[in-house]
Amino acid sequence: MTSPRIPPGGRRELGLIGWLWCKFAAWAWKIPEFHLFTVLAQHKGMFWTWGPFSGYLLNFGRLPKRDTELAILRTAHLRQCEYELQQHRRLALKRGVDAQTQAKIFAWPAADGLSDRQQALLTAVDELVADRTMTESSWRSLEGHLDRRQLIEFVTLVGQYDALAMTLNTLGVPMDYPD
Repeated sequence: MTSPRIPPGGRRELGLIGWLWCKFAAWAWKIPEFHLFTVLAQHKGMFWTWGPFSGYLLNFGRLPKRDTELAILRTAHLRQCEYELQQHRRLALKRGVDAQTQAKIFAWPAADGLSDRQQALLTAVDELVADRTMTESSWRSLEGHLDRRQLIEFVTLVGQYDALAMTLNTLGVPMDYPD
C-alpha cells in the first residue's frame, strides 16, 4: 500500500490531550511522530482503553521481556507487518534479543541454536497465528517453561499483536523510522 487509508491525525483530529500524548510518546521513543498513536487516537474511546492494555502486555507483564519480544517479532513476521517489525527489532535489541537471535526467530523452524524454551515459544506462536489455538503437545511444552499467569498472558500477547498487525496493515499506518 502506498498511502495510508487513515492518515495520521493532528491536533484537530486527536484533541489537545491526545495530541499532547502522541507528542510525548514520540519524544520518548525518539521519533518525529508515533504514527500508530496518531492514527488510532483518532478513535478516542478505543485508543484510551486499548493503550493501557497494550502497554501492560508490552512493559509490565509477567513474561520476561526477551520472551515478549520473541513472541511479537514472530507474530509480526508471520503477519508480514513491517510497522511492528521496524518498531520491535529495535526494542528487542534493547531487551537482549540480538540480531543473530532475531534472524533465527524469522527463520524458524529451519533455525538451529535456539533453546528449548525459545523453540516452545516459537512453536506456540506459529500455531496460535495459523490455527487460533495450540495442540496439546505444544501446550504441554509451553507449560514446562511458563507458569499459569504467564501462559494466559502469552496467549493474550500473541492475540493482541496478531490483531494489531492486521490493523496496521489494513489501515496502512506509515512507518516511524526512515529505514
